[in-house]
Amino acid sequence: MNRSESDRGYYGWRVVLAACLGVMVGFGSLFVYTFGVFMKPLGAEFGWSREAISRGFGFAAMMVAISSPTLGRWLDRYGPRRIILPSMTVFGCGIASLALLRPYLWQFYATCILLGVVGNGAAHLAYSRAISTWFHERLGMALALVMAGAGLGSMILPFFAQTIISRAGWRAGYLSLGGLALLVGLPLTWRYVHELAPARHSFDGASQRGMTWQQGLRTFPFWIIVAVLFVSSVSMNGTITHLAALLTDRGISAGGAALSASLLGGSSLAGRLAVGWVLDRYFGARVAFVVYLITAGGILLLARADNLLMGCVAAGLIGIGAGGEADITPYLLTRYFGLHAFSTLYGFTWTFYAIAGALGPVILGRAFDSTGSYSLLLSLLAAALAMAGAVMLLLPRYTRPQPSVL
Repeated sequence: MNRSESDRGYYGWRVVLAACLGVMVGFGSLFVYTFGVFMKPLGAEFGWSREAISRGFGFAAMMVAISSPTLGRWLDRYGPRRIILPSMTVFGCGIASLALLRPYLWQFYATCILLGVVGNGAAHLAYSRAISTWFHERLGMALALVMAGAGLGSMILPFFAQTIISRAGWRAGYLSLGGLALLVGLPLTWRYVHELAPARHSFDGASQRGMTWQQGLRTFPFWIIVAVLFVSSVSMNGTITHLAALLTDRGISAGGAALSASLLGGSSLAGRLAVGWVLDRYFGARVAFVVYLITAGGILLLARADNLLMGCVAAGLIGIGAGGEADITPYLLTRYFGLHAFSTLYGFTWTFYAIAGALGPVILGRAFDSTGSYSLLLSLLAAALAMAGAVMLLLPRYTRPQPSVL
């Protein structure tokens, strides 16, 4: 029996729950938000500099950039489950294999490269494809709940990893995180994550078909979204990756730094839910402007944070942006371009996002290694992000996506 999207018994909400937990233990949450927790233990164990360790994140991000359009094409062609299951398997095993690291940077980099290749096959890029076929009127909230998985992961996993590291060492930390990815992500995806059959879509055929990816790449809105996303990724990924190290440098305990990271995750979760609700009711470009302005304020505050309270408030503001951004991009893509090539276009945005994400942590690592401080660069990034948010106001009102000519 067909049910309304607002009905609690609608099957799409089961897909949302499974996708939420899959995202929680996927690349965008587990790898990104725990990377900084391992930075000092790896440096102490092997004598690696922060810039050298940050390059591992950069290599992973670059491989996400290279592989995302191809993963997007495969998702549009073969469906999400056939891509997520092998990607999550490789991802979980790759994280666990970091427990076997030896004092060779090439080994660390090679593993990070592998994780980047499969990363978006085990992240919200893949899960969003399934969700976007189940929802139209409640799409903003559905995407928000899926992205909430990353917020839950960023709130729980840094503390989880820090606890394991403190009690059993960083090798046990990597092994435990890899096990979570395999034991949570795989069975839920296998059981629940699939697309709604095209004949049963409740929304119009033009929206379902939409533009081809070639048509989408030729539009003004697409490149506005990409440009703003690039600046946001440099700013937020760089800041989040160095958050724990920055705060401990200023005399805050490792536990306090982990608390700030978890608060970032909590505000990210709240930001995802709030922004998802708002997107279903207000024009997305204006919502994006407000979200990026809040994030810029958080980064500026972090540049000056010298106590735990300031660090926690800054992390909370940055988390709102990290959460809201994850809702905004896929939502705008469906509204401007439809679903015909949604995953492919989303993959292209991830290419630019990941390139910027690779640059951000390395730039901040170099700034610290050169000057012993993050403050000046963080202030510049905050200003750039505020200006980028204003550019979102140039986006036109939504128009019905034109059907592709097949």
